[in-house]
Amino acid sequence: MLRNALLWASTNRYLAQRLPSYGFVKRATRRFMPGETVEDAITEALTLEAHGIRTTFTLLGENVETDEQADAVAEHYLGVLARVREQGLDTEISVKLTQLGLDQDLDGARRRLQRLAQACEPGALVWVDMESSRYVDPTVEVFRAVRAGHANLGLCLQAYLLRTEQDLDDLLELSPAIRLVKGAYQEPAEIAYPRKADVDRNYVRLTEVLLRARAEGGGRPVIATHDPRMIAEAQRIARELELPRQQLEFSMLYGIQSEAQQRLAREGYASRTLIAYGSAWFPWYMRRLAERPANLWFVAKQLLR
Repeated sequence: MLRNALLWASTNRYLAQRLPSYGFVKRATRRFMPGETVEDAITEALTLEAHGIRTTFTLLGENVETDEQADAVAEHYLGVLARVREQGLDTEISVKLTQLGLDQDLDGARRRLQRLAQACEPGALVWVDMESSRYVDPTVEVFRAVRAGHANLGLCLQAYLLRTEQDLDDLLELSPAIRLVKGAYQEPAEIAYPRKADVDRNYVRLTEVLLRARAEGGGRPVIATHDPRMIAEAQRIARELELPRQQLEFSMLYGIQSEAQQRLAREGYASRTLIAYGSAWFPWYMRRLAERPANLWFVAKQLLR
C-alpha cells in the first residue's frame, strides 16, 4: 500500500508543483542527488572517481511538450559531454527519450539521440533510459535504429515487466550494453510482476542471461541494484562462469549504499554511480522512495530537523 501511494504521488501534478517549494522537502532530496546543476554532479563525480567509482549523469525530467524543449535537452547533454571531456572524467550520460521529444515525433527523438551518440567520447556510452510500459516499444525501436550506426549506445531494461525476458532475447543478437533495473513505475498485473519475490527471481534469471552472454564475449551487462541479495547472486553467477571481476559491473544511485559501492570497487568490480540532477526531481524522487520505502525514515528525520 505504501509503495502504491508513493507511485501515485509521483504522477500527481499538484504535489509536483507545490511540495518542491518547501525547504524541508529540498533538504530530504539530498539523500539522492547532490544538487540541481551539472556543476554539482561534476563535483561529486570527481570525488567518486578518486575512490575508483565511475559515474553516469542524468538530467531529471520527462515528457517535454514541444520540439523546442526537446532541442534544449539535447543541447544541454551536448554541453555535459563537453564538460566531462574537459574534466577528464569517466562519466556517461543517461537520457529518457520523452526528454528528446518521443511524444511529439519519434524521428525527432531518434535524430537528437543520434547527435548525442556522435558527440560521445570513444569508449563511453549514451544510455537510453526505459520509462513506463507504454514507451517500451518505441524506445526499443529508436534504440535499434540509432545503434545500427553507433555501437556506443546502451539500453535500460526493467525486470518487473513480463515482456523483458523476450525483449532481452531479441536484443542479444546486437551484443548490446544493457543496464538491468527492477523497475519503478506503477503497472497493472497483466504487464508487470505484482510480487517482489517474482521480480527478484526474474532479475536473477535475466542477470544470468546477461552474464552468460558476457562470458561468451558479447555485450556489456550493468547490474543496477542496491539489493544485497541480487548483488550476491550476480557474484555467484560470475564465479560459476569464471568471469573476471572487472567484467562484472554494478551501478547504484548516488547516496544509496555508498559503503557497498566503495567496497565493490576495492574488490575489483567495475562500480558506477548514477548521479541525478535538475529541478524536475519530484516524480523521480517519489519513485526512488517507492523502490525502497525504508528510505522514508531518512525523510522523516529531515522533517524532525
